[in-house]
Amino acid sequence: MPQGSGPKRERQYEHIEESVEDRGGSEKRAKEIAARTVNKERARADESKTAGKSSTQDRPSSERSGRRSHSGPQGPTYDQLYAKARRRDLHGRPSMDKAELKRKPGH
Repeated sequence: MPQGSGPKRERQYEHIEESVEDRGGSEKRAKEIAARTVNKERARADESKTAGKSSTQDRPSSERSGRRSHSGPQGPTYDQLYAKARRRDLHGRPSMDKAELKRKPGH
């Protein structure tokens, strides 16, 4: 647990640590991820004495979770492809999987 943290950050740390371990991560990795996340959140909330530029100016971890870029290794998410198909009024889209949505013209 990072030094100088209050009860809220201690609960957050424990929650993250347990979550990583539940997903199969090692105890060492779980502690590292939890500490980094809590430290970054403390910096964003102006609870730490020092804070790096990336800790205070990028998107908070709570907003980043589960997001993928449009050009990442797997490309756009199913939801992104489906929304685009809906905007184009693509027939049969409710029964399509991600691969089918990707194959349709305009994607």
